[in-house]
Amino acid sequence: MTLAERIRADSNHVASCDDADILDMIREEGTNLAIWERRIGPSLPDSRRWPAIDDIGLTTPVCDVDAALRTALAAADYPSACVAALADDIGLLATSVARIAGCDAVSIRLEIVETDACRRFHADHVTVRLITTYAGRGTQWLSDADAAALRRGVDLADLHIRSLAPGDVALFKGLGWAPDGAIVHRSPPITASGEQRLVLVIDPAPSGKQPMASP
Repeated sequence: MTLAERIRADSNHVASCDDADILDMIREEGTNLAIWERRIGPSLPDSRRWPAIDDIGLTTPVCDVDAALRTALAAADYPSACVAALADDIGLLATSVARIAGCDAVSIRLEIVETDACRRFHADHVTVRLITTYAGRGTQWLSDADAAALRRGVDLADLHIRSLAPGDVALFKGLGWAPDGAIVHRSPPITASGEQRLVLVIDPAPSGKQPMASP
């Protein structure tokens, strides 16, 4: 079965399937969200250790990403047993972002989220952004039709809020690439639940080359 035959989507601007190659679909003019439905990720630290782990934020040339990640993960007090697997996985995803976006450097954030950060639906002021939730509830998004309805003042309770699953890898097209068609999304509200999320975000770095135009 070809990739095209395996694509699943409930909105015509979203491409999703269980093949990593689906991420390349973000370059299509009519696609603003590409989802690799991945359910198995790297080894993670026990959540009981999370309070001792620091958030990570770094910008690095893609050619140096592996060494930079291993140093940052160790400095953030990630267990040594998890460092190699996380570095390998994040490095793979960072390389994908760089290839697809046509950039030579990336900005990486790996954060333990405990609050309702970015709880309002919005489009990002970036060209493209990769998000995966390693643990906890995934990022929520709206179809273009529901996003337009929200802008018209339709109550959020009357819209269909869609969610990524833990492990899903998604590329979100931002306002820098599609000023009139960026995907609208938010972090899931979790403060009242006491939940935590381990979230990875990768952007093309500001110093990198600009993403290629959609073919």
